[in-house]
Amino acid sequence: MPEKQRSRFLRVRCSDCGNEQLVYSHVSSVVRCKVCSKTLAVPRGGKAEIKVTILGEVE
Repeated sequence: MPEKQRSRFLRVRCSDCGNEQLVYSHVSSVVRCKVCSKTLAVPRGGKAEIKVTILGEVE
């Protein structure tokens, strides 16, 4: 039985400007909104801390 992949891409929505963009679930550096520069995700030594609304996973 194949292992389930734990990392994935997430579609998130910026809470300040409403921009939607893709973020990797295990980021290694801070990810900011491309429109308003709000922090979307922060690395935490594994799974990232997502600071905004997660809309879903991308397959």
